[in-house]
Order: sequence, then structure tokens, then C-alpha cells
Amino acid sequence: MWALSYGFDWVEIGAAIFLFYFTGMSITAGYHRLWSHKTYSAHPIVRFILAVGGAMTLQNSILHWSSDHRVHHKHVDIDDADPYSASKGFWFSHIGWMLREYQATRYADYSNCKDLQKDKIVMWQHKYYLPIVLVSNFGICILLGWLNGDILGMVLLAGVTRLVLVHHVTFFINSLAHMWGSRPFTDKNSARDNGILAFFTFGEGYHNFHHIFEYDYRNGVKWWQFDPTKWMIKGLSYVGLTNNLRTCPEERIEKAKLEMQLKYAHDKAITLPNAEEIVVKIQHEYDVLMQRMGEYYATKKRLVNMKKKNLQATYERLELDFKYKELKQTLAVQKQKWRTMYSFYLEPQTA
Repeated sequence: MWALSYGFDWVEIGAAIFLFYFTGMSITAGYHRLWSHKTYSAHPIVRFILAVGGAMTLQNSILHWSSDHRVHHKHVDIDDADPYSASKGFWFSHIGWMLREYQATRYADYSNCKDLQKDKIVMWQHKYYLPIVLVSNFGICILLGWLNGDILGMVLLAGVTRLVLVHHVTFFINSLAHMWGSRPFTDKNSARDNGILAFFTFGEGYHNFHHIFEYDYRNGVKWWQFDPTKWMIKGLSYVGLTNNLRTCPEERIEKAKLEMQLKYAHDKAITLPNAEEIVVKIQHEYDVLMQRMGEYYATKKRLVNMKKKNLQATYERLELDFKYKELKQTLAVQKQKWRTMYSFYLEPQTA
């Protein structure tokens, strides 16, 4: 009604878009990939900013959110253990799980997050979560609205509307990303890869990959896959604000993908005429492929190690060459000093 009656100006729209991405990616880059899965390390400044941005989403503290998420990964799709099991349907996994009666008293402790309890920023945000929520949400929106001359409009668009959108975007990962898409890496759980969802969820839509390789800082493993969270983490590493970016070995990713392709091919082949003969051929070609792949990656590893050794040898040779030249120059200077001293003091004097 406010939009129809009064409308929003471009400052309010711009602020809403900025805060949508800032708070949404505080969840994906902060709550999820940094704290829940420890896929990379970040400078305290980055961690502080992500902690404040995460609090602005009203999705509970880092400690609580991460504990919930670790339980989800440990017991994915198990009805009584997975906090937001997709096996209970879209409504439950999307938002219904938060309305359960025991949710308020679910955590007497956070035993699965002992590492996070050593993080001062995590514990600061957990202790002062409510004040941070109030100051960051109302304070920032009211300030922006006051500067723009319309406090209520800014609060409604950049505050309330943005908050609702970020909530649903995050919850889509719990619901739609377990129901809509493909499973190219594993079928041991309901997680799916979906490029459309990735576009709306800051790169989190490649969920099948994430559930098998959860300690990889990337969700979209290919460079071209839409994953702005991955790009932000990588970009910050160039200026020293993130480091220790963890990635899964390429060989493991390829093997997981090929295992699923073999399974899909087998399931399809058994419905065809001469199924037994086709299955044998498929299995043979797969075995040969695995052998060639093993040889390829073993050779690649040797080549990389050799290049590292050559690089080290080259560095040591250059260092030795520099030291040799430096010593040669030092020796020449010292020889000159010696000749000067010798000629003055020790060389026989002529009458």
C-alpha cells in the first residue's frame, strides 16, 4: 500500500538492494562458509562486518545458526535429527521447522561448536545479539531515511521488505535446493544443484556439490558458475583479507561425478534390449577411464612437484648467484683496502 500511495525513490531502492546483498552474503560468506564449515580464514575486520551483517538478517546468532547447520549436515534427511529435513515437505523445510515447539529450548549447550566458542567476535555477537540486531536494523535504516528525508519509506523498503526477501532466499536453500534440480555428484541425500536458485541465493544453489564437498569454499566449482560469494571470498584474498581458502582436489570431484554418471547409465541400460551386454561394456569403459584418470592425476602430481622442486632449485641458484656476486664485490673491496694498507705500512721503503 505504501508503494502505491507514496512510492519509493531511487535512494531507497538502491539502499534496499545494497542491504539485500550485504546481509544476504553475510549469511552465505559468513554464517555458512566461514563459521559453519570453516572453508577459509578471514581478517578480524571482515569477520566483524559479516557478524553485524548476519545479525541484520534476524536469523539468530552465528553460534546458534552454525550449530543448527552442522546438525543438518550430520543428519541430512533424517526426520527426527535434521532440523529442517526436506523429507517432511516444502513448508516444513522452508519455514515450518522454526515454529516447532522444542525449537526455543533446543540448545542447552553448543557442544558441536566448541571451535566457535573460542572466537571472540562470535561470542561477542552471541552475547549482544539483540542490541546488535536493533541498532544495525533500525539504526542504519533510520539514519539513511533521515539523510534522504523519508524515514518510514526507508524502514519499510530497506528494512522490512529487504528482511523478508533475505529470509526467503536463505530458506530456499533448506527447501527448494533439496527438491528442485539435479544430483551430479551424489544421490545419498536430497540436495540438488540448480543454477536458477544459485542466481537468487548468492551462489548457494549448487547444493548437491556442497553436501558432498562441504569444506570447499566454493559452491559453484566451475569458474563460470554464478557464485558471487565465492568471487567475494577469492577477491578479498588478493588484498590479504581472507586466506587458507580450502578446495577439494579436482580428482575427487571428477570421480564423484563419474560415479554418478555410471549409476545413471546403468539404471538406463538395464531397461534396454541386450541389457547385460550393454552393462558389461559400460562397466569396462568406466574401469578403463578410472585407470587412465588415476594415471593422469598421478603424472600431474609428479609434474607439479617437479616444477616446485625446479622452482625451488632455480630460486636457490639465483640466491647463491647473488650471494656469490656480493661476496666477489666485497672481496675486491677488501683486497683494495689490503693493498692500500700493505703499501703504506708493510711494503719495503726505498732509500
